[in-house]
Amino acid sequence: MAGYVPLREYAVIGDGRTAALVARDGSVDWLGLPDMDSPAVFGAVLDAARGGRFTLAPAVPHRAKRRYLPGTNVLETDFFTSRGAVRVTDALALHEDSTLTPMRELLRRVDGLSGSVPLCWSMRPRFGYGTRRTRLARRAGVPVATAGTDALAICAWDAGEPECDNGVISGHFELEGGRRALISMPFAHQEPLVLPARAECEARLDATCAAWLSWAQDRLYSGQWSEAVMRSLLALKLLVHAPSGAVAAAVTTSLPEEIGGERNWDYRFSWVRDSAFTLAAFLRLGCPAEAQAYFWWLMHASQLTHPDLKVLYRLDGGHRTPERPLPWEGYRGSGPVRIGNAAAVQIQLDTYGELLQTAWQYALATGDLDVDIARRLAELADLVCTTWQEPDAGIWEVRGPPRHFTQSKMMCWVALDRAVDLAERGLIPTRHLPHWRTTRIRISAFIESRCFSHRRDSYVRSAGSEDLDAAVLLGHLYGYGGDGHRMRATISTLARGLRHGPYIDRYSGEDGLSGNEGAFLACSFWLTESLARTGHLPQAIELMDELVGLSNDVGLYSEEIDPDTGEFLGNLPQGLSHLALISAALAITDASKDTAR
Repeated sequence: MAGYVPLREYAVIGDGRTAALVARDGSVDWLGLPDMDSPAVFGAVLDAARGGRFTLAPAVPHRAKRRYLPGTNVLETDFFTSRGAVRVTDALALHEDSTLTPMRELLRRVDGLSGSVPLCWSMRPRFGYGTRRTRLARRAGVPVATAGTDALAICAWDAGEPECDNGVISGHFELEGGRRALISMPFAHQEPLVLPARAECEARLDATCAAWLSWAQDRLYSGQWSEAVMRSLLALKLLVHAPSGAVAAAVTTSLPEEIGGERNWDYRFSWVRDSAFTLAAFLRLGCPAEAQAYFWWLMHASQLTHPDLKVLYRLDGGHRTPERPLPWEGYRGSGPVRIGNAAAVQIQLDTYGELLQTAWQYALATGDLDVDIARRLAELADLVCTTWQEPDAGIWEVRGPPRHFTQSKMMCWVALDRAVDLAERGLIPTRHLPHWRTTRIRISAFIESRCFSHRRDSYVRSAGSEDLDAAVLLGHLYGYGGDGHRMRATISTLARGLRHGPYIDRYSGEDGLSGNEGAFLACSFWLTESLARTGHLPQAIELMDELVGLSNDVGLYSEEIDPDTGEFLGNLPQGLSHLALISAALAITDASKDTAR
């Protein structure tokens, strides 16, 4: 479909507040401003005609090769033409609070490598998902686009004289080897627009590279697949909303799980589901500041709805995320395009297990819990004792009738198991400790009697079902204390029933939605980790090698992959995919060390 590139073609850059998708052809096709969950100014990835974009590329036929500068989230794209070669460096600038700088700033530097290359660029902003009228004017000769209290400008040096026409700011120029051009796009929201000088922009780009490299050099990982692990950690860092510490599930909304299908969701929120993997990754890889900020954000957000625990929260800690459609056609015609996420009002009992697991990890790492947090965790354990018998929507957020999902029951067991351990360590109140223990036994009895199929030789998707569900692997990874033989058999059954090469389907059976979806990447990494933890290290390493090879050319993963074509599907970069990669790599490293002893 004209105007769209394969999702594999996208890299991501960010500054801890927002993030942009940059295609291999040099087009910035997604950017929310001022924050990641703000309305998009560039949204061409979801509507090529109306979404807006910022293009920069040679004006003659070319091929491209790109990479991240090692240890950074700064993107380099080399364009090769018959007339020479140029390098484009893209970054969202990191700023020092002590200096007067733009609120947000996209920097695009072009270096001539050889010959003389003609280039053209075009910036077509569409404020508020294209719903707001854009006005173009000049301030001190600089072209500025405004809509209400939002403004952005194009400051260009040796990149041609900017022209304004029909809502577009554009230019063209020719760059010789050894010469440099620079374009800055400063942005302001409800504050004065700062128009920077060239020297300041050059210095900020260099400082941004140095800041990323300094952060990456302090991380701790020396096992196999170190490049993939570090790129995953850098991708995860891009999903961190620095003002709050929240971690978004993905940068984007509504990228389809099936081309032409309806499974298109807004992932610019923070899911409790991801919390245990997130905290574990931060703690294991030497990110204590991020771990602490994320934990306290999670405790603050969940306090606002206590004792209810929401499935997801906004990056500012709020919980209202009403879902509505946009009048966009969707990626390659895959509508609807949704803003907000109705899953926020679902009942998903597994979230209590993930939250207690996260708190347990934090408490073991720090040796302490705040008194108020300890009280609230105990109250959550009490709530699990009264709600675990209810049906729910499950981790996969099905939009059909609630069921007694096995993974939800396993995570209720985990919630009480962690509460029991925290109480025995004297870290949370012990008043209802006996009740937690007895309820934990009752949950296990329910799972073992109603959620295991002897015909399948596997834990199944829900009580009384014969469907399979890769999510039950999480019960194993979080330490569900059921029958060990049954769990090992389940791992084998899931590998046979849901696996196709390196790809794993999420589940079998219906889910209340039409159409199909790709293979869910996190499930493949969960299987890898489960194999490593159950003594199947060679098989785990073999599968991990295959999965690492499925990333795109700059090491990123989406939510899903089409097993037939290898194309990315779903939102990207997908935090859970990268978190599951990190967790699997750490598990293999640990298992390898145990084997070597």
